[in-house]
Amino acid sequence: MTAQTTEGHHHPGAPTGESEPPPERPRRVFGDRIGSVEVLTAVLVLLVVFRGPVSGAISSPRLQTWTTVFVSVMVQAVPFLVFGVVLSAVIAVFVPPSFWAKALPRHPALAVPVASVAGVVLPGCECGSVPIAGSLIRRGVTPAAALAFLLAAPAINPIVLTATAVAFPNNPEMVVARGAASLVVAMVMGWLWLRLGKAEWIRLPRRHDEGLGKLTAFWAAVRHDVIHAGGFLVVGAMAAATINVVVPERWLLTLADNPVLSVLALAVLAVVLSICSEADAFVAASLSQFSLTSRLVFLVVGPMVDLKLISMQTGVFGRRFATRFSPATFMVAVLVAVGVGAVIL
Repeated sequence: MTAQTTEGHHHPGAPTGESEPPPERPRRVFGDRIGSVEVLTAVLVLLVVFRGPVSGAISSPRLQTWTTVFVSVMVQAVPFLVFGVVLSAVIAVFVPPSFWAKALPRHPALAVPVASVAGVVLPGCECGSVPIAGSLIRRGVTPAAALAFLLAAPAINPIVLTATAVAFPNNPEMVVARGAASLVVAMVMGWLWLRLGKAEWIRLPRRHDEGLGKLTAFWAAVRHDVIHAGGFLVVGAMAAATINVVVPERWLLTLADNPVLSVLALAVLAVVLSICSEADAFVAASLSQFSLTSRLVFLVVGPMVDLKLISMQTGVFGRRFATRFSPATFMVAVLVAVGVGAVIL
């Protein structure tokens, strides 16, 4: 088991840099100064700046709602995605591999809770944690610990817990319940990966920053992760906006009266809405027709399993990983949140 987890960073899709020289970088269509990252950035900026005129030009109220939801998801997610990408590049380029051997326990089972608790000191949402987890695996961190960090960081960092306290001023126990449940889910999933996970399920995308200077490699890593994570973020945001428009709001009122269905409804709602963890507490607080336990499920599931996160995990870790890890995380998050809610709430 130890051999399996310690070899998790040697993936078929990752370059070894031992026998083959780095391939030539492809020429860009727009020359050396304008590339896909710049085009993506320009489109997002224009979409935000001209949100009013664009919305006004669309006559259908449903299309206006779709545009509003899509832009809202992107505006919330992009700053934290950039933060995560930059931190990911710093980890990949400037942090020596020996650091992780000293910072984390050698035994993978002990490294999982340490990596989970490390999420407390890194403010950010799930958009940023995906590229960071990918860099940790590349730097030799056992995948179980990196995945535990991926799940814990968006849910238990100080910004999220403070937002939860502000959103639930009359229910301070929600802060404790959210932090405890999220931490338990992260550790359980890390230990499950140690037990059941396989290294070949993770296929990190190929990188071309081997042999470059540190500053050049840093910007190459930033551009690479923005293209991969940002592209899948757009796909996830589009899917979330589409489902948000299609699902009738009155269904929520009907489901709220059934304890079991209300839990499942808010769990699914957390997946399809794809709200960043810094903002989801205010949405949960507004769903006052649901029980506190149901809303706790919403807060625990959302930062760990949503459409944009599934899309980003597919882009960073591969389809085989996402199709196994996301459903398992969803089931564990629902069960743990219900259990913690029954005890604390």
